[in-house]
Amino acid sequence: MDRRQGAGYKLQGISSGKKRNTWTVVSGFSSWLTADSSYLRFSLYLAPMVITSATYLISSPGYLQCPKADRPEYAFIGRSNVGKSSLINMLSNNQKLAKTSGTPGKTQMINHFEMVSDTERKRKAQWYIVDLPGYGFAKVSQQQRRNWSEMIEAYLRKRENLVNVFVLIDSRHSPQKADLEFVNRLGEWEVPFCIVFTKADKTTQLEVSKNIKAFLSAMRKTWQFLPAHFITSTVKKLGKDKILDAIEKWNEAFAAGGPKQDVNRQG
Repeated sequence: MDRRQGAGYKLQGISSGKKRNTWTVVSGFSSWLTADSSYLRFSLYLAPMVITSATYLISSPGYLQCPKADRPEYAFIGRSNVGKSSLINMLSNNQKLAKTSGTPGKTQMINHFEMVSDTERKRKAQWYIVDLPGYGFAKVSQQQRRNWSEMIEAYLRKRENLVNVFVLIDSRHSPQKADLEFVNRLGEWEVPFCIVFTKADKTTQLEVSKNIKAFLSAMRKTWQFLPAHFITSTVKKLGKDKILDAIEKWNEAFAAGGPKQDVNRQG
């Protein structure tokens, strides 16, 4: 299975100032997933899977030291203090799984968590959640920043079982240069990703809506079609079911060996 097809999309154009990034739908997934707008749509809503076990596995200094790539893997990344650990804990039903901290830069390695889930159809699945170091405001040396950057790039580009990257964006703020640069870099690397807007309970609904609209508008300057996005609140458990439902579908596709058809090219 080509991991770049795992999330149901494949990047066609590369942003170079002249071309526009394009997400297209993998035809094998089109019965349940479309990308004709900026959010994920499922033709039939199913009760989300239940996480029956969530345990810390290992912290690795590089992708070569990561666990065997024998199951689907979902990475979470964002600027420091974006709420990454809290989101992982919400999804896993384990508030002590990922360590939360108010100090930027606490996550410094590739952290794997082993997940076991079940669905109403009694389909058990094993998969990984990966907590990656944040980018942006960590108070570390330039050399440490470079080391992190190289480690993250190698992991994202070479980890063959990586199905999707969840890029976390703080919904309380207007579009940040670091976030836009990072998603454009994922496009250049042809890494499939979704956007997760976090902390939707920390400000007014009007402010959240305004900031999300502004971020997506900024992306449209270089992207013809936008990736899926989710709005979350770990306090109100907002977005949890939708993210788990998406992961469930991707797990099923991974188990089936991925889409058999060629990518439908658009534009």
